[in-house]
Amino acid sequence: MCNTGIICSSTERTPTVLPEMAELLPPLTGEQLAALEADILKNGCYSPVIVNEDMVVVDGHNRQRLCEQHGLPYQMAVFSFESMLEAKQWALDTQKGRRNLDKWELGKIALRLKPDIEARAKENMSAGGGDQKSEDAKSGLATLPNPISPVDTRRELADAVGLGERTMGKVMQIDEHAPTAVKEALDNGDLSINQGYNITRQVQDLPEEQREEAAALAVELEKAKREIRQSDAEADRRGRIAGLFCKAFEKAVLLTPTEENVRIWTECTRMTREEIEDSVKDARELAEVFTAIAGILETLLPGGDGDAG
Repeated sequence: MCNTGIICSSTERTPTVLPEMAELLPPLTGEQLAALEADILKNGCYSPVIVNEDMVVVDGHNRQRLCEQHGLPYQMAVFSFESMLEAKQWALDTQKGRRNLDKWELGKIALRLKPDIEARAKENMSAGGGDQKSEDAKSGLATLPNPISPVDTRRELADAVGLGERTMGKVMQIDEHAPTAVKEALDNGDLSINQGYNITRQVQDLPEEQREEAAALAVELEKAKREIRQSDAEADRRGRIAGLFCKAFEKAVLLTPTEENVRIWTECTRMTREEIEDSVKDARELAEVFTAIAGILETLLPGGDGDAG
């Protein structure tokens, strides 16, 4: 890949939008698309759309579509790619830094690259002699090892999107064998890849007419477990907060802030001038904290601002 340095305007050239490039990445959310549209309407399309030498859009599909929709001009930067696979990989690497894509989304992107990776593997095999070894074996001729190694598709897909090879294998199994309920739950973020894979394995031996219903029930069970875990986590969080307040008050009420006690504290701990100044600052900040707590507590008293009764 290289930047040719060529810049052209949409008023001069019309780019081509290929579904395989436009649909490579998940669509923007409604909020994200609205924010991008508002920015373009206010400031114009200040970032160029990236196209290859055949004027196929590689990156910037949303910007290009919004500009066309509103009749706004935009610039295109021409990049040179060795293949569409390289163009897709570049677009993915560029967008991964801008979007918070989860593992399932990355896995689905990898699956869209699978035909290109498998096609490249076939080309490599052809370039290396293909099945020549078996033909030579039949004729009794000795052959040298094929210099071009076969492509491990799973590893290639995993590396393309930055997933572990085992995780990519589970994504491939889910894509091929999982019931619709499992895939929908993964799309909605209700399951992890591991959970989706485990459910797929659990129902794989059931008759086909029972598989979907069993998978849907398993998905609901996992969602219920997650809600319980979240509830337990919230209870733990609330308990920790309450414990911190109790300890803070327990320690605070033990202090008797007389001049003698404060002097004893500074002398026994051998505070330096800087440490005393820092402690003064900390004490005043703590005073503000406890004053704020007192104000909130007052609203919880009967007749206070926060009294629901």
